[in-house]
This record gives sequence, structure tokens and C-alpha cells, in this order.
Amino acid sequence: MKKKILISLIGIVVLIPTGLCSRHINWIPEETGDALWAMMMFCLWRIVLVKKGLKLVALVSLTHSFLVEFSQMIRWPWLVSFRSTFLGHMMLGQGFLWTDLLAYLLGILLVYGVFRGVEKRR
Repeated sequence: MKKKILISLIGIVVLIPTGLCSRHINWIPEETGDALWAMMMFCLWRIVLVKKGLKLVALVSLTHSFLVEFSQMIRWPWLVSFRSTFLGHMMLGQGFLWTDLLAYLLGILLVYGVFRGVEKRR
């Protein structure tokens, strides 16, 4: 169990700066950052659901990512204000895009495959 948590923490430590940097490199598609964000969500949920299977972690992290994206259609003033901050933008994003849903799906499928390979090796 400790190794699963450690692998997830390493993933988070690698994915956050990679995702932030991806936004500043012009030739990297914007959706890459969304995929990396979803991958980080997978790592966070892996820590929370460490005793559960990877399929459940993938499903929960994909649902979480989709809910955050759909919440971007909500225009409550306090929520819009929070999203305009750096932290709010990083956590909840801004502006609903269908392409983000695809980026989340692809990112989670990729990280699921990586975790599956790593955990099978052990």
C-alpha cells in the first residue's frame, strides 16, 4: 500500500509542473494540460482509494473531471470570482469545452495503463 501511495505522489510531483509548463510552450496543444490535469486527479484519487481497484479509480477520476468541466457552465458570481484567481483557475478551469472531456478521457486512459503496468510488475 505504501508503494502505491508513493507512486501516486511521484506522479503528482511530476504532473503538476509538467502541466503548468505545457501552457507556456506554443507548439504543445492546450488540451495537453487538460489531459495532464486529469492524470493528476487520477493520482490523487489513487491515494484516496488506495485499497480499491484501478478501474474504480479511473471511473471516479473521470467522473470528477467531467463534473468540474460541466461546472464551468455555472455562472454564480462567487464561483466566477474564484475561477478568476490562479488557484481557482487551476482547480476548476474556465469555460466549458467539449474537447476538454476528450482530453480528460485520453489522459486517464494513459495514466491507467501506466499504473496498471507498474502495479502488475510488483
